[in-house]
Amino acid sequence: MSAADRPPVIEFRGVSFAVNGKAILDNFNLQVREGETLVLLGRSGSGKTTALRLINRLQEPNAGEVIVSGRPTTAWDAIELRRGIGYVIQETGLFPHFTVERNVALVPRLENWPAERIRTRVDEVMRIAGLRDGQFESRYPHELSGGQRQRVGVARALAADPAILLMDEPFGELDPLTRAELQGEFQELQRALSKTIVFVTHDLREALLLSTRIGLLEEGELVGLYTPEEFLRAPEPLAAAYVATLEAREPNRQARREG
Repeated sequence: MSAADRPPVIEFRGVSFAVNGKAILDNFNLQVREGETLVLLGRSGSGKTTALRLINRLQEPNAGEVIVSGRPTTAWDAIELRRGIGYVIQETGLFPHFTVERNVALVPRLENWPAERIRTRVDEVMRIAGLRDGQFESRYPHELSGGQRQRVGVARALAADPAILLMDEPFGELDPLTRAELQGEFQELQRALSKTIVFVTHDLREALLLSTRIGLLEEGELVGLYTPEEFLRAPEPLAAAYVATLEAREPNRQARREG
């Protein structure tokens, strides 16, 4: 089955959301297909993170519906919904007083998995997340590098084997080399696990590298939805402006090399 033929796992149907009368999303309509990585791209304040928070019911729409796995989020028990969705944020959200093992095992323990199953799963997702030497489980978050903490955050999000992953600029604060490493590992994870992923970024290069499709947001509206190839030739002015910034970097980089 091609990506275009897969059923939607997440749907926004006429969703509006406002805070103190200020519209954050306005009549927002979007489908995320099973097994795809849909990147939400836009400037700060465009509504990207709000869209993620509506998916796992950290916020609720003022109008319209967000549908997850065939049910409106408001019809789900919020805790049940969130336990079925992995969530990775920029600062990882790890509990500082928990070891890495306890952080990763959090949701399986809440779901009352047997101890042996939890140990096996922690080992498995730590390897998937690139923490393969068995030396991290007893450490605390403050004892890890930024890249290692992000890997632990990914492992925790995968621990209960959710069908959906939400990722909110997870690599945004990392140095360029670590960021590139994690982007490469993310691509391997995509191929190996076939999760449905919604990934927020303001970085076009990252969007082009990691996405199946790119949803371009501006002031709470979806102004375009493209494959990476379509984005590069899109006539929409905001998309063209993004591409122009990408192209402008190449001559500058070449000039620095020649200088």
